[in-house]
This record gives sequence, structure tokens and C-alpha cells, in this order.
Amino acid sequence: MSTTKRLLNPERQRQVPAHFSWLDHRLVREHYIEKADACAWALYLFLVTVADANGLSYYGEASLSRRLQLDGPRLARARRDLIDLDLIAYDPPLYQVLSLSEAVPVAVRLARLHAALEGRP
Repeated sequence: MSTTKRLLNPERQRQVPAHFSWLDHRLVREHYIEKADACAWALYLFLVTVADANGLSYYGEASLSRRLQLDGPRLARARRDLIDLDLIAYDPPLYQVLSLSEAVPVAVRLARLHAALEGRP
């Protein structure tokens, strides 16, 4: 039996206002979500929520620590995890939420793998 999609509360259907963007589904499909812990994702969600149209925000350490209930070292680790995943850039105090890199098509990845296995550039 299949479930038919329907709005549960049509009066509250989400609209995309000028200051809001939804998260990219590739965060789940491409397994980013599994590569960081809940603290890193709390920081990411906060930064996505407060960022301007260019993905920029400049919340200070103390403010982020207080709002996210993370101590300094834990906040630093969350930030490092997001930087390592190439999801944010950071130049104190400026944060930029980055677009996800374009996915490389499977055919291109296979061609690269075959070339590497054959010792070709």
C-alpha cells in the first residue's frame, strides 16, 4: 500500500521568503550527515539560518557558545568538522556557508578510476 503525499496543514505550507533557504538534500543523499556529529550540525543549522543571501554571518565565539550551549573547544571542533567537509569557510569572525560541490557523475569517476588503475594520467 503506498502513501499519497498531501499537505497536512495547507494554511501552514512553507514558502521560501527572501531571507530563507532550505537545506540541500545532498547532505543526506551523499552521506554528509553521517560524517559529523550533532554539535557540528547544530552549528551548521544556526549558520544557515542566520546567514545573509551570500551565506555570510559573523556571530562571535561567545554568542555561538551561549546559543548552541557548546564550550569553546567543542565549538572549535564542530567548526573544524564543517570546514573539513567543505561546508563552511571561516575567517574570524566571518563565516560563509558554502554551496555543496557539484557531484561528479559516476561515469566520470569510473573513467578516472580506470585511468588510475592503468597508470594513465
